[in-house]
Amino acid sequence: MIFGGVFLTIILIRTVILYMVILFVIRIMGKAELSKMSPFQLIVSFMIAELAAIPIESPDVSMITGVTAIFTLLFLQVFISFLSIKSERIKNIFSGTPSIIIDNGEINLKEMKKLRITTNDLLEQLRIGGCPSISDVEYAVMESNGALSIIKKSETKPLTAKDLSIKKEKGSLPVILITDGTLYSGNLITSGWNETQLKKALSDSGILRYEDVFLAFCDENSKLHIFIQNEKSTHAKEIV
Repeated sequence: MIFGGVFLTIILIRTVILYMVILFVIRIMGKAELSKMSPFQLIVSFMIAELAAIPIESPDVSMITGVTAIFTLLFLQVFISFLSIKSERIKNIFSGTPSIIIDNGEINLKEMKKLRITTNDLLEQLRIGGCPSISDVEYAVMESNGALSIIKKSETKPLTAKDLSIKKEKGSLPVILITDGTLYSGNLITSGWNETQLKKALSDSGILRYEDVFLAFCDENSKLHIFIQNEKSTHAKEIV
């Protein structure tokens, strides 16, 4: 009886300690971990949960062993997240890339087959996103975390040209050119810009390095939008 009480006390203490450790780890990993996860983030979360359970279920396993393994995963996750911010290639390797399922109103069957998405799956996600009719969708993008982003056709948006019998041009996806100081060279061709034009536009705005740009993208009218972050501020401000 005494042995059983001691055993339960050990389990209780270990559970509380590991709870605090995991709470700390999740806070360090960031709020992104609490939203829909990328495959890499999902694996890390599963492994942390499994490692935390071992010292609780097996009192003969040292707490130091479990905590060390958890903090090793924390370091790995933070390190790879940092590299992903600096390198598009590394980000694509660990997080994957978005896939356009509906492009300019046309369903990309090849991409659906590649992602193993059925028509019913697509229609369900569209309904969840507020688009019961697939004919109202201009673009649908399967993000790297599995979420479906939906852009409706211009004439079906609330209080738009369709309601006023006015014809509007088709919308298009914004094209990201720079994020966190990293240039997306492959997107320059899509945007209709070249690197010389981009550098001139940045220079005209007083920006000499890509590293000084928090975000730069082209809208559907090929207009460049630039956000910079002041060293003394925690917010990124649009300057163009």
